[in-house]
Amino acid sequence: MRRIVVATALAALVAAPLHAQSLLYRSPDWSGTWVADPGVLQFNFIHRFYVAPSPSRAFVNFPTFTFATGVAHNVGVGFRFATRSIPDTTSSTNESELFARWRFWGASEGSDGFAASISPAYNFRAKSFDAELAADYSAGPITVLGAVRELTKAFGGTAQTALAGGVVLRLNPYVALSGDYAKTLSGDTTAAWGFSVQILIPGSPHSFALEMSNVASNTYQGSSRGIKLGPVQHMYGFEFTIPMHLSRFGALFRGGAGPALGASGAAAAEVVVQALKYSSDTVRIAAGQIVRWINRDPLDHTITFDVEGPTSGSLPAKGSYGVKFDRPGTYPYHCTPHPFMTGVVIVK
Repeated sequence: MRRIVVATALAALVAAPLHAQSLLYRSPDWSGTWVADPGVLQFNFIHRFYVAPSPSRAFVNFPTFTFATGVAHNVGVGFRFATRSIPDTTSSTNESELFARWRFWGASEGSDGFAASISPAYNFRAKSFDAELAADYSAGPITVLGAVRELTKAFGGTAQTALAGGVVLRLNPYVALSGDYAKTLSGDTTAAWGFSVQILIPGSPHSFALEMSNVASNTYQGSSRGIKLGPVQHMYGFEFTIPMHLSRFGALFRGGAGPALGASGAAAAEVVVQALKYSSDTVRIAAGQIVRWINRDPLDHTITFDVEGPTSGSLPAKGSYGVKFDRPGTYPYHCTPHPFMTGVVIVK
């Protein structure tokens, strides 16, 4: 029975809409129509590298850092910073971009159907006001993407328009393949392209991708042109998505105990939740007594009973949860986001 419950919990975690951007619905050089929920700080880290030919064989790194959060329903703001964007009009290789996004059409990411967004931006390096009108359509395992980008000072020069398209094929709930292509309609620029294998990490809101691309930075300007690096004109790399729920950081600033949930009163036994485990695998009490769990980890846990009994919901850091057991019996339980954490209460 316990195995069935744990498997069901894992399946629910994968199937449920995640409060984080999933790479399984966009291609490597595409930010998509997705908008973070208010109260969630999304951090995406892209690291690409170029290997110089013999005899140096030197590695040249091209990282892009993205921070984004929601400010209202389907409205978000973000900031991108790339430490090595190919220089055009300045000596610095740094590039930064401030952007906003309004997803004005479509359900949440992961739902079938059509979605569209508009994203104004300002590129500090090019001193350019840019914008992207993006759309995607998902049907079963396939997502098709398209966009029009307007760059008022493309790469520090004159105004240009870029068109982009991409496709994602999800092989199963955990793995996808994708590719994209973008090109400016005027000017002597190299077309941008990218391919990737994306992986959703089971039981978590994180996703990971292995990528090959000729794009140096994932700003709207950077994603609209490819780069030339001598005889080798592509880079390899990876991307990792990390959502941070801002409410969880409250424990860093408050002292003492966190919220007390469930039954109140003196506890016959206490179980400390720490280092991703319950301090006592087995607790024995008499009928009518209370067991209290105290979370001393810096992340949320749950007390979820396998067969019957209440569930704590999300138990935050420094929080506690009490349950009064009125009937004799054996009550196995686990942590939903970390199902390898298990315990049992035996009531006599």
